[in-house]
Amino acid sequence: MDDVEPRPLGVPILRMVVVRGRSMLPSLRPGDRLLVRARRVPRVGDVVVARFADGTAVVKRVAERRATGWWLLSDNAAEGLADSRARGAVPDEAVLGVVTWRIWPRPGRMARRV
Repeated sequence: MDDVEPRPLGVPILRMVVVRGRSMLPSLRPGDRLLVRARRVPRVGDVVVARFADGTAVVKRVAERRATGWWLLSDNAAEGLADSRARGAVPDEAVLGVVTWRIWPRPGRMARRV
């Protein structure tokens, strides 16, 4: 049992979120239901759920890792000024999880873009 990492009780590993807004078009649409895996280190190209300093929760794509945190961008720049271009980098603890699957209405694994 020494090689088992204890998990904090009450912290779910998987969560479902619903997309609001058009900032991630064409990859994600308003109303899409996403399965998000917590405690997973994001990689460039992954779609993540994160919380900006003002408390706003967002779904964005990881563009790069900077000294100040993760640089997150919208796929649809015309609709998405609520990303790191306007709000800066997001620290590690503010990344709530990596999107692994779209579960509704078009089920499928989330592809990473590089």
